[in-house]
Amino acid sequence: MDRTAAAPRDEAPALLHLSPVLTRVHYRIVALCLCAWIFDFFDLVLYSFLLVSIARELHLSATDSSLVLGFSFLMTALGGIGFGFLGDRIGRKPVIVGSTLIYGAGTLLCASAHSLTALVVWRTVAGLGIGGEWAAGQSMIAETVPARYRARYACYVQTGAPLGILIAAIAGGFLAPAIGWRAVFVLAGLPALLAAMAVWLWLPESDVWSNRAIQRVGWRADLTWLASHRQIVLVLFFLLLVNSEAYWFTYSWLPGYLEISRKLGSHDSGRLVIGMQIGAVAGYLAFGLLADRYGRRPVFSAYGTMMAAGLLPATILWPWAERIPGLIGASMALAGFGTGIWSGAGTLMSELFPTRMRNTIMGMLLNVTRGLQFFTPLMITALRTRMGFAAALAVGSLFAAAGAVLVWVLPETRGRLITSLDEGAA
Repeated sequence: MDRTAAAPRDEAPALLHLSPVLTRVHYRIVALCLCAWIFDFFDLVLYSFLLVSIARELHLSATDSSLVLGFSFLMTALGGIGFGFLGDRIGRKPVIVGSTLIYGAGTLLCASAHSLTALVVWRTVAGLGIGGEWAAGQSMIAETVPARYRARYACYVQTGAPLGILIAAIAGGFLAPAIGWRAVFVLAGLPALLAAMAVWLWLPESDVWSNRAIQRVGWRADLTWLASHRQIVLVLFFLLLVNSEAYWFTYSWLPGYLEISRKLGSHDSGRLVIGMQIGAVAGYLAFGLLADRYGRRPVFSAYGTMMAAGLLPATILWPWAERIPGLIGASMALAGFGTGIWSGAGTLMSELFPTRMRNTIMGMLLNVTRGLQFFTPLMITALRTRMGFAAALAVGSLFAAAGAVLVWVLPETRGRLITSLDEGAA
């Protein structure tokens, strides 16, 4: 937590984002959004850590496994668009509750799958809920945390992503061999349902969204505003797309790559991925502090560069890197630190759109680009046969480098008031 903030107070001001200090209400919002995001990402990536054992039991080919992965990504796009629209119409809180319930139920039902079709259906349900939670949670943080603390507290929430992967790595590498993959899905679904209940009971609604005066403009005015800012929207789309490709080229097949190509056991591969996620947690936590001090763009660019460099020793440079003790683990930790770039994506987008369309645009941009990752596991499978498994995953390094350059096209938004665009958009 930020040490510069004053001691928590019991009473929150009329508008939370204008508070001169952080209150207990702010901390409660951050904690609840963090819980929802941890299990959102845990449920998204868990299948990647279980796919080898699932494929053996259900007799799935590599293409079948990639298809299941792809459908999860595709459904997050639909969930992101649908829940993003609802978040601007019915509020941030109901969307966080509803999406968390859906992805928790979908993950729980994966335990009952006995065929490829059933697995795809339940991963589809989980994907719809997973796609809806992120934008509502990031909108909630952006609209309640004061500008001077916004990036770091958005990053604290986004740290749920590497924590979710860390839990998934532990579950896949150590728990699944002991109790089986079906029991792991059951244990994964239950915390999400509990998180949804906690959010319903204790999370307040965004007071910025509740100010109806900023929402009395028709959809034609929204389209006009977006058309006048189409360059920013397009740059954000491609920035998120290349960084999504970098991320999922790394993570979607990483556990399988370590086991299949590098002949590591589940414990050894699990330890490497856990080390990577420890680096990621550090990267996510540090991003906001650095971005609040030095700006969004330079930190975003530096992180993309670190991710690009860190991927190479663990993939195409493996034969050389394994001769140096600890280098592969250190490079994976560096790549993990670089994935902290995603902790800045929510802040970057939330500061570029007015309140009444913030949730819709954020949900659409993030989840459409993530939904396009439907093709990434299939691309990796195809590239693997032509250029090898390591080289296929190393393509992610090129995407990370592209994102490090592209971010400089966007304006710098450090210190921007979250409602600064509302009047102009109206």
